[in-house]
Amino acid sequence: MSNIRMRNIIGLILLFIIAFAVILSIIEIPFGIPKTTVGNYYINNGIDETGAVNIVTSVVLNYRGYDTLGEVTILLIAALGLGAVLGTIKRKAKKEITPSSVVLSTGCKVLFPFILLFGSYIFLHGHLTPGGGFQGGAIIASGYLLVYLGCAKRRINQNRFKITESLSALIFLIVGLLGLVFGGYFLLNFLPKGIPNTLFSAGIIPIIYIAIGFKVGSELTGVIDNLIEES
Repeated sequence: MSNIRMRNIIGLILLFIIAFAVILSIIEIPFGIPKTTVGNYYINNGIDETGAVNIVTSVVLNYRGYDTLGEVTILLIAALGLGAVLGTIKRKAKKEITPSSVVLSTGCKVLFPFILLFGSYIFLHGHLTPGGGFQGGAIIASGYLLVYLGCAKRRINQNRFKITESLSALIFLIVGLLGLVFGGYFLLNFLPKGIPNTLFSAGIIPIIYIAIGFKVGSELTGVIDNLIEES
């Protein structure tokens, strides 16, 4: 049996397993029919207990803060893995860089600060509107990607980005541990919750989102920088 045919058979088997799992999930928990009271508890008590009017934010940064810590850790491991893989590749001689188009070269000069501003807005207002640290950090990284594509000779200062990434992770852990000190569990919302629907509200959640925004933006930008260098 050829390798191609074997791969096709394995692919069909995996597809069947995934389809079977999805069908079982739909049968057991039909969409729109709640099976637990957890969701209702978040909706009814989220604003009072966390101060965040964005219920998704109150869940991922307060009720299930360990999940967010795990997601940040996974991103860090992925960045480290990419760096380790690229470090084993022999670098080729540098080739002459092809000039970018007028659209890209103009966009990297004009749009870059606005992209950074928009990304910052997203994670600063994550407790008020849809968005947050991961989304804002990804937007910031996309701005640096535009710079790499449109202004080919510009590169980031890797030392500064590594310091930013490390400090952001440290702030996340310190705030989480302070919750452990003041209330007995990690990421306890120990700061005043303020008035809902205002910028200075939701206690520690805006601080955590700012830290995540800078960390995700720094890590993704570092990944882009590594890939650009190798290409």
